[in-house]
Amino acid sequence: MHHIQEDIQEVLFTEEQLREKVKELGKKIAEDYADEKLIVVGILKGAGIFMSDLIRTIDIPIRTDYMVVSSYGNATISSGVVRIVKDLENDIAGWNILIVEDIVDTGRTLSYLKDYLIRRGAKSVKICTLLDKPDRRVNPVDIDYCGFIAPDEFIIGYGIDYAEQYRNLPFIASLKREIYE
Repeated sequence: MHHIQEDIQEVLFTEEQLREKVKELGKKIAEDYADEKLIVVGILKGAGIFMSDLIRTIDIPIRTDYMVVSSYGNATISSGVVRIVKDLENDIAGWNILIVEDIVDTGRTLSYLKDYLIRRGAKSVKICTLLDKPDRRVNPVDIDYCGFIAPDEFIIGYGIDYAEQYRNLPFIASLKREIYE
């Protein structure tokens, strides 16, 4: 039987570190939006686990929604083409939107999404990401809430996949090179 632990290069952020960081982000978001209308929008599939943990630490009334955007396919390099596979369910006019991402690298998807949501009448659009890879940025993007700066390695765990696997690891790790080369 193959254990996914065998494919790990090193653990970058432990369960404990993730829990603490998520709590800290949720508290800050709750303070910043205390008297505002807020929709927290998770970008699936990657942000699913982070988002479900995060919203449970935000102690103000919020709405939640999800989007599925595709720019990768199964390639490890972003194609730069953004396609909205699942859009928001509700009208967002006059609402503040907080986009929740697992990881920001090139910034292409997010700069596209920000413009798109503003055009649809959002009052504001901010970004919360668990991980940021600023070394890989192609489009400048303001990250309003950031968990950790991640090394430019192939990262897995806590919702983040490689070829649809490893999302179920409770921590964040780097993947051994031989797995993806």
